[in-house]
Amino acid sequence: MYPQSYSPAQEIDFALLLVFVFSAVVLVVLTLVTCWFLWRYHHKRNPTPTDIRGNVTAEVLWTVLPFLMVMGLFYYGWTGFKALRTVPSGAMNVQVTARMFSWTFTYPNGKKSPYLAVPVGGPVKLDLKSADVIHSFYAPAFRIKMDAVPGMDTYAWFRAERAGTYDVYCAEYCGVGHSRMLTTIRAMEPSAFTAWMAESGPESGPEAGKKLMDAHGCFSCHAVGDEKNDMGPTLQGLYGGKVTVTDNGAEKTITADDAYLEESIRDPGKLLVKGYDNVMPPDADLSKEQMNAMLEYLRSLVSQSANGSGHAGHEHHGNAAGK
Repeated sequence: MYPQSYSPAQEIDFALLLVFVFSAVVLVVLTLVTCWFLWRYHHKRNPTPTDIRGNVTAEVLWTVLPFLMVMGLFYYGWTGFKALRTVPSGAMNVQVTARMFSWTFTYPNGKKSPYLAVPVGGPVKLDLKSADVIHSFYAPAFRIKMDAVPGMDTYAWFRAERAGTYDVYCAEYCGVGHSRMLTTIRAMEPSAFTAWMAESGPESGPEAGKKLMDAHGCFSCHAVGDEKNDMGPTLQGLYGGKVTVTDNGAEKTITADDAYLEESIRDPGKLLVKGYDNVMPPDADLSKEQMNAMLEYLRSLVSQSANGSGHAGHEHHGNAAGK
């Protein structure tokens, strides 16, 4: 079963069960009444057609009973909807940013992560927004499916009752990298979650840059090492190399220096690497310190490539970080 004890999904389950039972009862009753009419008014038993002028009792029953049944269904449907939209007090707010093709989770203390870490037993409110096109946050284990729409604030909430790792997908086709828009919900015991929240990680240097690029989903569209990815050019050995780009339809070859890479991250559609589509969303909100950390990481990949170290280990979670 799904990892939930109390969840708004249970309210929906009850409403759906009620509709199913109601429909089954109506089907059986109408079938029996139809069979009774066929038997009672068969021409052998009723050779002269009966002229029924009216029956007040029957008319009241078939008006009042359906009304009460439909209002009952409406009530339980409404309570189920309210459970979905009413966030419990004390819920932890997490900002969920969807972009082609990654998820970024920002916590109240400013911590960012490419996966959603939550404490077991505590309600979590997800404030969803999109940086580009329509996406849809879909976590089957918790019965959550909510669209992230550009320019619109949407939200959902859930509570994890068991520790574990659960898949998250994008359920709205958002481009050629849609199938790579994957992440996880990592439900932790409260003590483990508190320790995770307290982890600050490196604030500068290549490791900080790598962590930032992972959080922004760069490694989903840009390969590192010997990997192949048709969404964006490889990052291994990119820094300082020659890149053929298109600028307003004209091709030119430039050096991938700090200025070019920063522009490619902040405004990726301006200079497109030849052979790739303009699918990367801009990251204009990056601070200068964050940008410098990313550039340091890209510079470090050149020395790693020269030393033959191959892959620079990372998790694959989302979107491109530079072209």
